[in-house]
Amino acid sequence: MDISTTLGRLTLKNPIMVASGTFGYAREMEGIVDVPRLGAVLPKTITAEPRIGNAPWRTVETSAGLLNAIGLDNDGVDAFLENHLPYLKEIGTSIVVSVAGRTQDDFVSLAERVGNSAGVAAIELNLSCPNVSGGIDFGTNAQSCLGVVKAAREACNVPILAKLTPNVTRIADIAQAAADGGADAVCLINTVLGMAVNWRTRKPMLGNGMGGLSGPAIKPIALRCVHQVASAVKIPIIGIGGIASIDDVMQFLVTGASAVQIGTANYYDPTVSTRLIDQLPAALAEIGASSVAEIVGTLNK
Repeated sequence: MDISTTLGRLTLKNPIMVASGTFGYAREMEGIVDVPRLGAVLPKTITAEPRIGNAPWRTVETSAGLLNAIGLDNDGVDAFLENHLPYLKEIGTSIVVSVAGRTQDDFVSLAERVGNSAGVAAIELNLSCPNVSGGIDFGTNAQSCLGVVKAAREACNVPILAKLTPNVTRIADIAQAAADGGADAVCLINTVLGMAVNWRTRKPMLGNGMGGLSGPAIKPIALRCVHQVASAVKIPIIGIGGIASIDDVMQFLVTGASAVQIGTANYYDPTVSTRLIDQLPAALAEIGASSVAEIVGTLNK
């Protein structure tokens, strides 16, 4: 059984990745998760300068998911390269580094510094974080998306993954722009903009007012986005959104994703990713497949 997968120029041992922001810098999980077995690890998104993030509350549970407004709290690129990357490149699996910037120049600088560092397998451009103020939301404008992806592509030699927001009218248009800019794959989807309210105090529960909704509630939206983009764009897709079971994984694969990222489920079930890897061969065999590649995008429409 061949459970490897290919995302443009990036080949992974299996399609199970862990999403940025849900796995720390991997050190936090090494005593719980057999990290080398993962298809790839995405450490928390890094920015040019350290960020303390948003005021609390930063997370609020919902009936079918999680709202977060962390605000890209991170140590900054200098600390990442000096303190975290030396550890990450020795953990035994592919490291995909998520980066975010307020301007195109920020993204270019990060792509150049990180993408040309030993041990980095690919860069994920976080073009669509919904709870950071300032700068341009590159994930909502096709021309802006094309420009930043193209500039980042020219700044480094590693594969580029573009993480897109569902908070747009036609996500296929943004995905096509990312492809035109040279992205090796697109990641669908980032969180859905939402909010929670305390009616007694008449105030939002998140310190930022609004935040990003993740978890099971957004899986149908994510599947719809994967289907729409797979029907319109030629580059590979990484599915994200509410994935917690092998059925979820298989649904994304047949709909058109070549890999998936596990996010919110890491918080309440840290070993979920390795369990999904264990269950994948049997799920493929159940439908008569001998590889992941055989079933990608095979949805009967």
